[in-house]
Amino acid sequence: MAINLELIDGVLEEYASVPGSLITILQHTQDIYGYLPKEAIQKISSATGIAEAEIMGVGTFYTQFRFEPVGKYLIMLCQGTACHVNSSELILQTIKDELGIDDGQTTKDGLFSLKCVACLGCCSLSPVMMINDDTYGSLTPDKTRKILNELREAAK
Repeated sequence: MAINLELIDGVLEEYASVPGSLITILQHTQDIYGYLPKEAIQKISSATGIAEAEIMGVGTFYTQFRFEPVGKYLIMLCQGTACHVNSSELILQTIKDELGIDDGQTTKDGLFSLKCVACLGCCSLSPVMMINDDTYGSLTPDKTRKILNELREAAK
């Protein structure tokens, strides 16, 4: 599927000549496409004069950036110490069983993607996950299944 590279023209007009703005450009690009398409990286390289390899180095260093499209609902499951101690592995297994995907995968219907992350900074809510911009804490397997089923229903 071809992507419309004109969608990032405004971002590049505003930031391409601003020193130190690569992360900002990548963030805006990901906001537009949901990930960082290879074609967009090539266009960013051309507009900024930053080598594609350097852009990829920055993009792969920060966990916020994705290079593949994600589902409608991006599940970020915390695996930090507090969450681990409070059974995040049980929540991970529940998600895997419910959705049939592993970390880094997307369901066949494109509805859910799963990404395990080092920390969401919500230790008092552990175990915790974010789905898009919403945070869900004090998770149990039953609560997790209920959340996933509600999102499935909402997507119909």
